[in-house]
Amino acid sequence: MNLFAWPALVVWTLVGIVLSPFLYLGWKVVTGWDVGRITRHFIWLYGRVWLLLFAPFVHFRREGLDGVFDAPPGILIVNHLSFFDTYCMGLLPIYDINFVVRAWPFRKLFFYTAFMRNAGYLDIESDGWDESAAICRAVMARNGWLLFFPEGHRSRDGQLQHFYSGAFRAAIELGVPLIPLCITGTDRLMPPGRHWLLPSRVCLRALAPVDPRDFAGDTGHREMRKHVTALMAKNIDEMRSYSAG
Repeated sequence: MNLFAWPALVVWTLVGIVLSPFLYLGWKVVTGWDVGRITRHFIWLYGRVWLLLFAPFVHFRREGLDGVFDAPPGILIVNHLSFFDTYCMGLLPIYDINFVVRAWPFRKLFFYTAFMRNAGYLDIESDGWDESAAICRAVMARNGWLLFFPEGHRSRDGQLQHFYSGAFRAAIELGVPLIPLCITGTDRLMPPGRHWLLPSRVCLRALAPVDPRDFAGDTGHREMRKHVTALMAKNIDEMRSYSAG
């Protein structure tokens, strides 16, 4: 697996980087989209091809996605187990997603930095809450989606870590639903601290949207965070039997 998957990913990444200027021009002519939307579409397509490259070794399963994305956009949150969790967002049926991340991906994933900036990804750690909230409002105004990893880092034991409040505050302040996404199996594929791959069974499950109007008051975002954490923990426990099979 490692002799094929890693070289294939490197080649696919280099081909994408080299061809991207020409692809930008072609997409612009055909679609008329702005640079941000074109880049978010490219990133989604990049993830779709990654799924194909890893498919001989990784079984991908989707659950609960039907109908969720037919509604107006909202905020997605995902538990975080592996570097490859972001690639798995290619399993989603939508592409127009602004990821909300910490500062380190912009600094350390230098081969992706230009694409992240062109896509309009949020560096919530550097921008601060007020600026990030304004960008979130702009994304919602153009019917885009936001995606947070509320743990802020990958779990090293497979268990849910403490959730930061940003995604929940944003859902309440913007008045948009929050859709929890649960992922399992990527911690077997490549957990933190390991750089070689293992065949695995990855499952991505979308839970029912959570309405922010059910969490009023000054502590509403904390109550919402507590409620969603419990929901995700229960579902992840159920999903582990599939990923461990």
